[in-house]
Amino acid sequence: MICKAFLPGAGLGTRLRPLTDLRPKPLVPLFHLPLIEWAMESCRAAGITAFAINKHHLPECWVTGDGAWEIDGDGLPGGNGLASRQCTWNGLPLHLFPEPELLETGGGVKNIEAWIGGDSVLVHNGDIFSTLPLDRLIAAHAASDCPVTLALRSDGEARHIALEGDRAVDIRNMLGRAEGSHQFTGIYCFDAELLDLIPAGQKISVIPAFLELARQGRLGAIVLDDGDWRDLGDPVAYLAAHRELDLAPKIHPAAIIDPTAIIEASVIGPGAEVGAGAVVKDSVVWPGGKVGAGEQLVSRIVTA
Repeated sequence: MICKAFLPGAGLGTRLRPLTDLRPKPLVPLFHLPLIEWAMESCRAAGITAFAINKHHLPECWVTGDGAWEIDGDGLPGGNGLASRQCTWNGLPLHLFPEPELLETGGGVKNIEAWIGGDSVLVHNGDIFSTLPLDRLIAAHAASDCPVTLALRSDGEARHIALEGDRAVDIRNMLGRAEGSHQFTGIYCFDAELLDLIPAGQKISVIPAFLELARQGRLGAIVLDDGDWRDLGDPVAYLAAHRELDLAPKIHPAAIIDPTAIIEASVIGPGAEVGAGAVVKDSVVWPGGKVGAGEQLVSRIVTA
């Protein structure tokens, strides 16, 4: 049974600017909760009891902003020589690994080798929203003889994974075997054996390691078309998620709304204020955000 999850959170989130000028993409609020916490909740429901996250962009936000968790002190050494910060999230241990220099998807995994130990780990990108059945992924990995099992979708704009049965046999046709047919979700399980394929102390993608396993016929995969999966990569997708999903009350009980204001199809966060006569349609107001009296907003994002 896999009980550890690594949630990569170090990316710059450039497509979601200007929101990510204020906080890392995984800490951008989705229905009043930092995006990464929706991923953590999904992982916990699948049996995960310990977490690791890497941080780079606006690292202070992880311990001072909406993603602030109880800090227990220094944790484990990272491969880059920097210790993690040990925290507690909803009673579960969480390690924040700093990356002053981005290590990319492979280097980020290698950097947390001390935390991984010899265990198997679920990786769930910290900047996507998903309701995929993670328990099915974990079960498929446990039943497989592959060091890595990818979660795939049949549809999507980035169908780069070539699939044959329960094996991914190529990525972007880089092995010359097949064109892609499925989209990689950014969610996968791996055994500690994967670490042997990632060089230490390097900024490197995890894709070369995946390709080596595919070459050996040992890159597992499962298609998970059930549930929702979306990359909130830009402001348009971010607004659409708040319009299309139903994750929590759209108007937080701690929001301050003037009785004469009009709110339509919008999400208003805790501590947000909407003034007299204001009109807010198809918009998101972050926690602590303010909409002045008489303002009219349509398809806007108001930050704190």
